[in-house]
Amino acid sequence: MRVPFEGPGQAPSPPRANRIPSGHIPTGSAGTQEDAGRLMAFDDLRGFIRALEARGQLLRVREEVSAELEIAEFADRMVKRGGPALLFEKVAGSEFPVAINLFGSRDRMALALGVEDLDGLAAEVESLLRIRPGGTLLEKLRMLPTLAKIASFPPVEVSGGSCREVILEGEAADLTALPALRCWPKDAGRFITAPCVFTRSPEGEPNCGVYRMQVLGRDTTAMHWHVHHDGARHFEAWRAAGRPMPVAVAVGVAPEIFYAATAPVPPGIDEMLLAGFLRKKPVEMVRCLTSDLRVPASAEFVIEGFVAPDETCVEGPFGDHTGFYSPPGRYPVFRVKAITRRRGAIWQAMVVGRPPMEDTFLGKATERMFLPMARLVLPEITDMCFPGFGVFHNCVFVSIKKRYPYHARKTMHGIWGMGQLSLCKMIVVVDDSVDVHDTDDVLFHLAANVDPARDIEVVRGPCDVLDHACGYSCAGAKIGFDATRKWKEEGYPAEWPEETRMPEDVRKAVSEKLRAMGLDRFV
Repeated sequence: MRVPFEGPGQAPSPPRANRIPSGHIPTGSAGTQEDAGRLMAFDDLRGFIRALEARGQLLRVREEVSAELEIAEFADRMVKRGGPALLFEKVAGSEFPVAINLFGSRDRMALALGVEDLDGLAAEVESLLRIRPGGTLLEKLRMLPTLAKIASFPPVEVSGGSCREVILEGEAADLTALPALRCWPKDAGRFITAPCVFTRSPEGEPNCGVYRMQVLGRDTTAMHWHVHHDGARHFEAWRAAGRPMPVAVAVGVAPEIFYAATAPVPPGIDEMLLAGFLRKKPVEMVRCLTSDLRVPASAEFVIEGFVAPDETCVEGPFGDHTGFYSPPGRYPVFRVKAITRRRGAIWQAMVVGRPPMEDTFLGKATERMFLPMARLVLPEITDMCFPGFGVFHNCVFVSIKKRYPYHARKTMHGIWGMGQLSLCKMIVVVDDSVDVHDTDDVLFHLAANVDPARDIEVVRGPCDVLDHACGYSCAGAKIGFDATRKWKEEGYPAEWPEETRMPEDVRKAVSEKLRAMGLDRFV
């Protein structure tokens, strides 16, 4: 049984680990109060760590630990048992502390994005999507406050930042001094697990993504971006031009920035614009020392370098978010030219593997935030859920307000035509009376309502690179299940049976009596 972590003594604690009063994190802002309904925007990683500590959601580990497997095992146990974020103060072979499992619960993910609950993200995005051109003068005037906020979201360049407090170049820019993790026994080596990788196309289109970076030596890593990623698209453009691509990697950033780097933002949209929207203030960026790229000025570490157009290496295998090892493959080589950092810098890390893991909650935030955008294209959708067992790309549950025959199939194909949702292997469509966040409820209706000969849609198309079940890389079959009530026009000649449901007034009356009896757990 998982025990929610709520404070000291309520979650399993590693040996000799303890909490100490807040205020012992290296300097950095905890954040500023924003709009009503929002909590705060964090200026940097340290501010987020301080906020977690103040809420009893951070565990400091003072005993020396190894970056080889041990930190990953700590993090895996904590996230699967509802435990806190972790700050390892003494890592063997490195002078830098390691922060991990920062996003490893729904509450911490909401705090990271400045909302009381992740459902608040959907409401906020929906309010922006209601903005339409035209309308009366009064309607336009009413939109001015919202439009003013949107105008303040773009990142701003500043002349300097705390990420430049220590500058290392040449031989001093040594990746092996960093506490990069090895997470699983058969991993090919240590790798940078939580990098925000900044690139630009030759035409200047920005991108920031989180791509695995295997440390190959003092100044070299692999750059593991998949063919569907914008970083890979940028690299192909630079390679076609026969020119090396500048790359900058920020490690240890404000939580809104890190989330934005993981989000499936449409190509050409700057992820720092999304981060600004989440923060309700612009992200301050500083120009790199060795290129024209810009990075968050408050990052703990910045690694600058380039990817050559004609240099590749064998990368992997590595344990992946699927819960399996992804096989080795050839990927571009990243060569380091400089490393800058803050004084007393904190290394941010993340472990992926069989869910639930820290990235499960990042995915839940994406699910909530992009629901209103999905509704723009498919207004019949009432809710959607990416269940943890589906590791993002394998399964999605969708409820719809069904209005015509085969509406569920139209919804399936619509989802398969939407950006990264095109990679989804299994779609289950249910009626709007079904709670898509209750897996048992969805599976009940899947088992009850589906005739395999009539209600299954199988198509072929692009699949996730990490889907090992596909016969070919990035291509395979996908399936949709219509678990809605069937109409005569859909091949069900009889009258669909009514579900057994207790009237709401009876449920309410019994709940009140159970409370009076002291049996709240049954309410």
